[in-house]
Amino acid sequence: MASLDRAGVLAIVRNNLAEILEMDAAAIGEGQSFVDDLGADSLALIELVDALETDVAEQTGKQFRIEDEDLADLKTVRDAVDFVVGQLG
Repeated sequence: MASLDRAGVLAIVRNNLAEILEMDAAAIGEGQSFVDDLGADSLALIELVDALETDVAEQTGKQFRIEDEDLADLKTVRDAVDFVVGQLG
């Protein structure tokens, strides 16, 4: 299976966020806070985690999971991208 680079992970995060928050993916920047800048609530973040786990697993062919305790550290789009890239190693 293909590996995901940072740009690929960013695209997955952006596209899923755009769908969940009903906004344009191009309007989502890496430095934006999920809550403060994008207005995401806890349910939206749970949806994002589910979508990321599914999409990353599909694209890499590997199981991928974001634990609840890790979610607390993901405050911005960049945090999420860095976390996923770090987990994929």
